[in-house]
Amino acid sequence: MKGLKVILPVAGSGTRLRPHTLTRPKVLLGVAGKPILGHIMEEIINLPLSEVIFIVGHLGKQIETYITSNFRVKTRFIFQKEQKGLGHAIYLTKEFIESDDDLIIILGDTIFEVNLNDIIKSKMSIIGVKEVENPSRFGVVQLKDGKVKGFVEKPEKFISNLAIVGIYFIKQPKELLNGLEEIIKNGLQTRGEFQLTDGLQSLVEKGHEIGIFPVEGWFDCGKPETLLATNQHLLEKYHKEVTIKGSFIIPPVLIGKDVKIKRSIIGPYVSIEAGCRIDDSIIKNSIIYSNSSVSMSILFDSIIGEFVTVKGSLQSLNAGDFPQIVQRQKKQEA
Repeated sequence: MKGLKVILPVAGSGTRLRPHTLTRPKVLLGVAGKPILGHIMEEIINLPLSEVIFIVGHLGKQIETYITSNFRVKTRFIFQKEQKGLGHAIYLTKEFIESDDDLIIILGDTIFEVNLNDIIKSKMSIIGVKEVENPSRFGVVQLKDGKVKGFVEKPEKFISNLAIVGIYFIKQPKELLNGLEEIIKNGLQTRGEFQLTDGLQSLVEKGHEIGIFPVEGWFDCGKPETLLATNQHLLEKYHKEVTIKGSFIIPPVLIGKDVKIKRSIIGPYVSIEAGCRIDDSIIKNSIIYSNSSVSMSILFDSIIGEFVTVKGSLQSLNAGDFPQIVQRQKKQEA
């Protein structure tokens, strides 16, 4: 029976977001008050889904608990023992995809703004793209007569500025998975990994048409600076006015439940999750995760983990869960 299935590869270790990803998966890091994965799920939950398949890795049990606790949808969790590339991750779903299924693949560390209900009406496979200034950082597509004729991972020479943003709608999922199987059996790696784009290239070479659709709202969450930039965008879009007696709040900000703030200046672009305490501090362009404490500090461009104590700091911090941070006093010169 024909169905619509979504694959979310969320096995990435998130090394660029350490120390936060030492204790939780990258996709469960909060941005604008909810996990990255929560923002993605809210975009797909209203689709006519038959199943959502998650490819998980280390700390994957946390993802399973989050999804099953917060969303009512048929799910499947597949463990990827070794991270051999996005193509390998998608291939692991082969036995669970039927030939008449439609398939959406969405990368788990990217928040996007696009109407997926419009996308699934397409009569052919289509992938999301965005024009970028530096295509060498991305996988890109080459077009001919408006259709994709080629895929190149991080091209060293300019061939196209249409970057692949990580949203794929596939009308021939079995053909794609068969192509990936052939690539993996033959050990055909690109840049040391089995790439999804090589599987898509095999579809093109077999005569399947693949189109594109533009994605203007594309927000990367893979590094501290891009996570903070995405937080800024989402706060501008979703924030509500906040007033706290005795403190000065500069919008946009998001303040969670049971947060206590005294004699402080908060904002702009600050997300503070539930259970935090802020005293005698100035905080801007920062994310503070739940149950942390900041006192007598000035923080900017910072990401503070859960149960962190920050006292007497004047700096930009990237602090993981549980440590205590105290600003060191400079020695007086003789």
